[in-house]
Amino acid sequence: MTSYPDVAAAEHGIATSDPAPAAAYTLMARSPRPHVAVVTEPSEGARAVRYPGVDALTGSLPVSEVLSLSAINRVEILGGGDADPALILDTGDFVRPRWRADALVLTVMPATPGHVVPFETRDPTPCCAVH
Repeated sequence: MTSYPDVAAAEHGIATSDPAPAAAYTLMARSPRPHVAVVTEPSEGARAVRYPGVDALTGSLPVSEVLSLSAINRVEILGGGDADPALILDTGDFVRPRWRADALVLTVMPATPGHVVPFETRDPTPCCAVH
């Protein structure tokens, strides 16, 4: 297990690993001080950065292909149920599912009609950014 001060540093550490790990997950940890841990085995709540099929999840593709091309077990709409397999996922080339109840679950939210986007974005707007 490797630790980093924040998610961006952890993602950078994973991206620059040589050799690149086949699987890498981030976990928020509190002890001995708040940090982001990088592990290669998933545990409840782990956020997947490297996982089988992640490199195929680029551009826009049907949810059914996300499920067939990658280790993602479920695509779930935020606050709702499973996403319709015919919906188009606009990946933004950034797909970070979480390990939940022994499954890799990608949470998405509605975008334009017939399209969804990952709930987590590469560059989130900081809280209170417009205040």
